[in-house]
This record gives sequence, C-alpha cells and structure tokens, in this order.
Amino acid sequence: MSNRLANETSPYLLQHAENPVEWWPWCDEALALARSADRPILLSIGYSACHWCHVMAHESFENPEVAAEMNRLFVNIKVDREERPDLDQIYQSAHQMLTRRSGGWPLTMFLTPDGTPFFAGTYFPLQPRHGLPGFAALLGRIAAVFRDQRAAVEEQNAAVRAALARSSATGSPAHPSEFGPEPLVALRDLLSASFDEHYGGFGDAPKFPQAVDLDFLLRRFRTTGDERARDIVLTTLARMADGGIHDQLGGGFCRYSTDERWAIPHFEKMLYDNGALLGLYALAWQIDPDPQFRRAAEGIAGWAMREMQSPEGGYYAALDADSEGEEGRYYVWNRSEIRVLLDEPAYAVVERHYGLDLGPNFEDRAWHLGVVRPLDAVAAEFGLSPDEAAARLAEARRKLLAARAGRVPPGLDNKILTGWNALMIAGMARAGRVFGRRDWLASARRAIAFVRDRSWRDGRLYVTDAGQRGRLNAYLDDHAFLIDALLELMQTDFDPEDLAFAEELADALLDSFEDPDGGGFFLTRHDHEALIQRPKPIHDAATPSGNGIAARALGRLAHLTGETRYLDAAERTLRAFYGRLRESPAGCATMATALCEQLQPPGLVVLRGPSAELEQWQTRLAAWFDPQLMVLAVSDGTGGLPPVLDKPAKGRVNAWLCRGVECQSSTDDYAELEVSLSNAVWGR
Repeated sequence: MSNRLANETSPYLLQHAENPVEWWPWCDEALALARSADRPILLSIGYSACHWCHVMAHESFENPEVAAEMNRLFVNIKVDREERPDLDQIYQSAHQMLTRRSGGWPLTMFLTPDGTPFFAGTYFPLQPRHGLPGFAALLGRIAAVFRDQRAAVEEQNAAVRAALARSSATGSPAHPSEFGPEPLVALRDLLSASFDEHYGGFGDAPKFPQAVDLDFLLRRFRTTGDERARDIVLTTLARMADGGIHDQLGGGFCRYSTDERWAIPHFEKMLYDNGALLGLYALAWQIDPDPQFRRAAEGIAGWAMREMQSPEGGYYAALDADSEGEEGRYYVWNRSEIRVLLDEPAYAVVERHYGLDLGPNFEDRAWHLGVVRPLDAVAAEFGLSPDEAAARLAEARRKLLAARAGRVPPGLDNKILTGWNALMIAGMARAGRVFGRRDWLASARRAIAFVRDRSWRDGRLYVTDAGQRGRLNAYLDDHAFLIDALLELMQTDFDPEDLAFAEELADALLDSFEDPDGGGFFLTRHDHEALIQRPKPIHDAATPSGNGIAARALGRLAHLTGETRYLDAAERTLRAFYGRLRESPAGCATMATALCEQLQPPGLVVLRGPSAELEQWQTRLAAWFDPQLMVLAVSDGTGGLPPVLDKPAKGRVNAWLCRGVECQSSTDDYAELEVSLSNAVWGR
C-alpha cells in the first residue's frame, strides 16, 4: 500500500502526498478496507491555510516512525474540510459530544470501520506538552481500546449516533401564527451583553469578525431604530479597520485576532471572511461615511482582484498563515527595515501612527502594523494638516507594500469554491454599487461567469474547481449563497439571465435538498452518499447558515418573480427552525435575519426607463442605507420579465415602490420617491 493523495486536486491533500503515511482520500475503497480488515480509521481533517495543521504534519505525519505506527494500526484518511464540509460538520459535532469542548483544525478523529467516532481531538503534539497527550504514544493506546474494549466502544457508538440524530431533528414545525419578534430581541440582547465596549467585537480573545452578527444588528437598527445596535457595528468595524487583523498595507482581513484589541492576527486570509466584510463596510459607510470604512472596502476589493482572482475569473480560497515555515513572517517587520525604505518625514508619521516607537508587539521580536495613534493626532504632533499626514502615510504604505512583495509569499490555496465565490461576488456587487466602482462589478461578473461555466452542468451544481472542471456535488450552502449573490448582482446591474439562473438554482435547491416532511434543507443532496448523520444545520459557523440564507434568498426571489413555491419553502424553513431559534438564538443570526423578512417583507423599488437615466437614479439610490430594501433598475425593452418587474415603459424613468404584493403608484419624480422611502421604514 502507498500514499494515495498524489492524484487529488486539493492543495491541502497534495501537501500530504509525500508523507510516509499511507493516506487515503475519503472514498468507498478506504472505507471498504477498514471494514474488511476490521481496522479503526484515523481521520484527519484540515485545510491548506491552517497553521496548526502544518505543525502537526511536520511533527508527526512527516516522521517515519510515527507514520509506520499509523500505517500498522489504522486506515488513514485525510480530508480537506473545504471540499467536504459535510464530513467536517458531522465530525466536529461528534468531537463536541465526545470531549464536551469545541473542535477546530486539525480535527483528529478515530473511527470504527462503520465511520462512527470513538475518540476525538484536534492538534496533538508529537510528545506530551501543555496538558495534551503525545500523538506517538496515543496511537497504540487507541488501537488497544478498539481491540480490547470493543463492547464498550460499540455501546458508546450507539449513544453517539443517537445524539447526532437528535441534533439534526428540528421538532414539530411551528405555525406561522407563532412567529414573533421575540427571538430577534433576545439575540440583540445577547450580542449587546457580550459586546466589548473598549475594543469592539464580542467576548474576549480570540476574536473573530462575526460578520453575520454585525449584519443582523444593522438590520435591527434599520427596522427598529435601535441605536445601540448601530453603535456596536460601527465601533467594531472601526476598531477592526485600525487593527492588525486588517492588513494595513495590502488590504483584506485575517481570519481572527489572537488578542482582544485586534492587534495580532492568526495570519491566514480566507475568501469568505473578506466577502462578507466587504459588504458590511459598504453598509457601514452608508450610515457613516467615515473614510476608514471606504479604505477598508477598497483594501478588500483590491486584494481580492490583485491576489485572489484567477485569470479565468474565479476567486481562490485562501492565503496561508505561514511563509518559509513561520507564521506571519510575510507580514511582520523589523524596525530597521522600515527606516531604510522611508525618508525621515514619512518614517516619522509611520513610527507614531503604527507605534514603532514602542516595544515589538509580535513575539517580542518584530512589529506587526496596526494603528496605535490616530492619524489626526500624529498630524497635529508634527504640525501637519490631516491631508499632508495622509499623503505621507499613503506613500509610505506603497513603498512598504512594494518591498513586502519581494518576500516569499504565503502559500495560496487555489481551489475555487462555489459557495465562497458567491460570498465574494455578493460583497463585490454590493460595494461596487455603493461606491460606484464599475471595476468591482466587472470582477464580480467575471467570477459569476466562471462559476456558471465551470461549476453548473446539466442542472447540477458542483462545489470546487482546482484546475479541473467543477467536481464534487455542491451543498446547500453553495446553492443558497449563489442565489443570494445573484440577487445582489441584479440590484447592481440587472441582467435577466441572472434572474433565470437564480430560479434554476432555487428549483435545484427545492428538488434536491428540501426535507419534504419536516421543512428546511439538508446540507447534502438527496442522492449524496450515506453518512452517519445527514445534517440540517441552523447555526452560523465560519460562514452563514445555509438554511438561513436559503430562507431569506428564496423569500426575496419570490417577491421578484411572484413564484409562490419559493415563498412557501422559505416559510417552511422558518417553521422548521422557529422553535430552536426561539429557545436558543445565539449563533443563529442568519436565521434571525430571515425571520425579520418573514415578519415584514423587504421593500422593493422597481425602476423602468432609458438606460442613461436609470443609471443616474440608481447611483443616487445607492447611497440609501436600507438592507431591507431591494432596488432593481430594468431598462426599457428588456423582455422575458415576470409581472412584478414588467412595469410599463413611459419614455422616462418611473419608480414603483412595493412591499409584498402591494405597490404604490409610480412616480417619475426622484424627490417624491425619497419621501416615500423615508416614510417606509420596513418593520416599524
């Protein structure tokens, strides 16, 4: 037997193709071998940008003695969690059940041959340390438990399977008459209570951006006038923009901060975080046109187009935390390096702004750039105008970024994941609309064309492209996120083909994922391989809840098309999950936003008229903050439209303001439309 990963396309799996471990990908052949040999399975789940995955690989999987023991005792399976979120979600849940602790990556699971886990962990060091057992010694102990305590293992397995089944159950569906705002109020109060008043964000270190919670709070502000919700969002986004989690030179945000001040990140950059944050910073700028919100958005979009967009148009998945074997090496600085690169006036501003006059903030040896002193204060200190200080800082950033580009870059995960592309497409479309950036829209258009060409075939969506045409059946999230992205694109640049594609995806979602008995959507297709659990998730994780996005996107699509099948499916989803949302709203912000739109349908402005005039109206409306409002500008002469959008051409721009199935009389007076919008506070 040998290592079987060389023919895989996942960069993460290929990183392990030269290990002395006899790795298998997840496949029927590997599972059959475990059953026929009656050997336990060692399942290792990770991803290419994961720092601790690299550490465990170097310590254990590249060690010939450890590999020999793994090969002797186990069938070893390596999984990329980004290609197989179904496996990751199932075994993360099982880890939590077995250990009573949250999981993470690398996820290390020991399974019986039928796939049921009987021992769980994440990172294990080679030798015991920090209270963790050594991986080398652990292998023999686990194999002995499987061999000598089989009855106890099987008894535990039955309990794990039962617990997994219970976790997927949604209970009796609620009746729509039970729907109310109580879960929205409860979630708002939970987020408010955990808000860090000093540094923004929620809770203590480590801190994640939690974009879905911030998005929920913005909608809460719009629908109720809740100023506390608004302040939480604006404070958090401002502190993040100043922090080291934000790449001050190259743009984009790292996955999380290791401290409560957003200063020192875990340096991996994920496409999904940045797509969500791009849209959020655009919304924040609509409320408060703070230059730092614009700069954060410009940085994300610039990074995505410069470093993450393939020549064919799709966006790559992630950048590694490590370069040259060290976490953060690409991003941190020695003070003397910066002195050499900048003239004295520019260095003086950079030194005070980023705190280079203070001690090193990264491992007591280097500086990672984050704002320590506001630029206005630095300008006053040196007798400069704010514009002069900003000019010096901008020039310094350009020089530092150019110098950094000469370093060995972090590893690139060049998988093009359908769902993650959808999140970036949605962010690019929304931000392009708000900031009037046609280049951002063009980038989103290239990506949607790539996905449609490479990952959509014969009515079936595929999850990934890594140098090959789409492979692996797509999941609930891929379909839901893509419908949502198309809705954002249509509001920025209406194309009837986008509407048709969204309807095709919605039909596939209903036909292949919906639970016909309990409502809601399974993570996997009806024809997916049988696993030990079929998740039907409600909670947000690193990405939004697929069920939450599906409920919201299907509801919106129904309001554009008049297709009641979509509206009914959205309601069935909320009926399925309402009880759980009411009992425990924490971690369910996406489902809460869907409930918000179920309680009060989103507003819709339909603009019809000549293209040139339409663009002027659309540009003015782009400044209007209202995440509960959709605006579609449809040129005269556009055919094949559903009745909701097929408004009569009148020779000049006319606007119809609608809510649910009701539309006001049209107006050709923009000022009159603004008055109507001001009076139409959805949900109050």
